[in-house]
Amino acid sequence: MDAGQRPLRLLFYLPSLAGGGAERLLAQLATGLRQKGHEITFVIDTESTENAGFVDAGIRQVRLGPNHVANVMRLARLLREEKPDVSLSALSGQNLKHLVAAILAGRLQRAVQSYHGFFEGEPRLLSRLSYFLTPLSSRLMAKTVCVSDALRNELMRRFHASATRTVRIYNAVPKAGDLISRERKEARPIVLACGRLSPDKNYPFLIRAFARMKRSDLRLVILGEGPERATIETEIARLELADRVSLPGYADTEHWYERASCLALTSKREAFGLVLVEALAAGLPVVATASGGPDEILEHGRYGRVVAQGDEASFAAALDAALAEPGDAAARVARANDFSMEICVATYEKLFYEVAQR
Repeated sequence: MDAGQRPLRLLFYLPSLAGGGAERLLAQLATGLRQKGHEITFVIDTESTENAGFVDAGIRQVRLGPNHVANVMRLARLLREEKPDVSLSALSGQNLKHLVAAILAGRLQRAVQSYHGFFEGEPRLLSRLSYFLTPLSSRLMAKTVCVSDALRNELMRRFHASATRTVRIYNAVPKAGDLISRERKEARPIVLACGRLSPDKNYPFLIRAFARMKRSDLRLVILGEGPERATIETEIARLELADRVSLPGYADTEHWYERASCLALTSKREAFGLVLVEALAAGLPVVATASGGPDEILEHGRYGRVVAQGDEASFAAALDAALAEPGDAAARVARANDFSMEICVATYEKLFYEVAQR
């Protein structure tokens, strides 16, 4: 907040604090804005302890309840009574409910929606409907935020979002650079992957590529949980890699970044790729498939190796090369700092002032 600018009254709307990058980002963003003097109301449908620690104790929280129709009406009442300078929703299903509530409250020109994933990663009907209504919502609401240029371009090309009202603001990691590379002391080098065990993450492809690598002393560790566990375990057994590949489930990623020698990301589609930024902040070399957001984070190969979709041999060769020649860790940490929470908070703050001054 610059000298002479008044603090803003902001309302954030999420389904809950449970989940992944979007929920954590909004919690940290709200806290960062609160620390700059803005008044925040954090609205959720259902309670969760997950990510709750990222929300500043001085932020007011409101729970609407699980019923879609009822919580739309309650959100409309909140918008009408509290008249926030800006309201922000995250995730496609919430965007749709935010749109309806803002219409009912007469607050469309103070409403901002944000998209954090591609259409294919949204299995629920309400979420998918939000994408189909993007031509309308992106023109009625003040702004639509996308977390990468790849996602913004997809919304404009495929779902005809407003080019003038749709903007890109990258996700962020707190304290980027604090995990600068340490000497790796593992007896067996570790290739690390992090993310939900879902079809979009394409872990069977990673396992097949790992099986092609030259070195036999490597370990592959895949952190996360999800519906593809059985499929992944079947592929591990088929390739007889049970002694070299492990699936620990959810775990402390910072601990594993310290132990790993390289990070692999094999997504078919990735709107951003927060784990890549975290790995860069730890100084790790990274290898990723060309999948959208990762291409931008890595600047198409400048800060990590980017491999075409479906090419197992090339992905294996890129992993071998990353281990043999890890490159400059300091340059990777500097790149991670481009996605700091301070930059993210300042960018959203600027956008909110722009909307509030309409």
